[in-house]
Amino acid sequence: MPSRYAQWMYDWEHRLTSVDNNRVVRPLEWGVEWARDWPCRNGFRLGQADDPEKFFLDLNRHILRASDEFYSYSRPSDYRLENREVQVFSTRQVPDPKLEAKVKGTFGDFLRFTSPVKTPYPENNLVNARWFPVQGRRAIVLLPHWNSDAISYVSLCRIFNLLGVAVLRLSMPYHDIRMPAEIGRADYAVSANIGRTLDAARQGVIDIRCCLDWLEQRGYTRLGIVGTSLGSCYAFLAAAHDPRIRVAAFNHASTYFADVVWHGQSTRHIRQGIEQKIDLEELRQAWLAISPMSFFEQFSRWPKKSLIVYAKYDLTFLPEFSRQVVEEFERHRLDHEVAVLPCGHYTTGETPYKYMDGWRLASFLRTAF
Repeated sequence: MPSRYAQWMYDWEHRLTSVDNNRVVRPLEWGVEWARDWPCRNGFRLGQADDPEKFFLDLNRHILRASDEFYSYSRPSDYRLENREVQVFSTRQVPDPKLEAKVKGTFGDFLRFTSPVKTPYPENNLVNARWFPVQGRRAIVLLPHWNSDAISYVSLCRIFNLLGVAVLRLSMPYHDIRMPAEIGRADYAVSANIGRTLDAARQGVIDIRCCLDWLEQRGYTRLGIVGTSLGSCYAFLAAAHDPRIRVAAFNHASTYFADVVWHGQSTRHIRQGIEQKIDLEELRQAWLAISPMSFFEQFSRWPKKSLIVYAKYDLTFLPEFSRQVVEEFERHRLDHEVAVLPCGHYTTGETPYKYMDGWRLASFLRTAF
């Protein structure tokens, strides 16, 4: 039986999860067409769609052998800074009017450029990253959690600025201003569509690398990354494929992409739509190419300092998965620190735990560079 504190925390997590009541259950789609423009597809014809599961399982195994090619890209040529009014872009069915009033009339600078990964959605193809500059050579790309609004982590960005670290807060694929009009949540980033989820993660990693290119152009030479939840997954994949990332903080970390979707509290609607047609092991194999556990050998190629943060009472990124990540860091003898928060996934964003988390991230960045 859980302790009284643990039960209190689990009850709090359930309440916070149920705030979002606009999740949509969608059936399994293989989405073979999303692989049309991927590299690493030599010998993998889209005509094999008569057996889409075999197509993706074989293709994932091939990508693992040539992941540098899969996550390769052409540098954008249309970088520009855009000053505009800050908007919330809430994913809730009923937006919080207090948040809307909080940002009304405020402006910010945003880096915009065309993503090297083209999708059917023009909004998503135009990358957006809010810019928090500071003089010096140190800069990070910050990635929020899945379905975050556009003002989440702004306070954390400003704290990093006080430490002398510039920040690009990246809007991940299908999030906030990049969200297609046909959806109200960032459902296309993680969904029952196998190919689209793979493509979204690939786009997220490539967008990160493009942000690093821009930071280098601005004279920043000591580069790092901070990611939370889904952003942590993208951050790990980027750090495994880009030698410029020398400092990395993974705020909530897990092993296989499929395991989080299958067991996580916030993705129950995805499992509900697919579990009649695919089991966990099949899903794990279909998403190997976007799973951190697949890329520790690549991650180990270049020296870097890492921080792994996980929550003891997490019902979304289960603690046992995070401990497996820590074990892999130890097995590969990687330079890393570990912090365990006495809360859950959603409660990390609540008082007092958000201050504990922020302090741990800031303390790490202050010394890691």
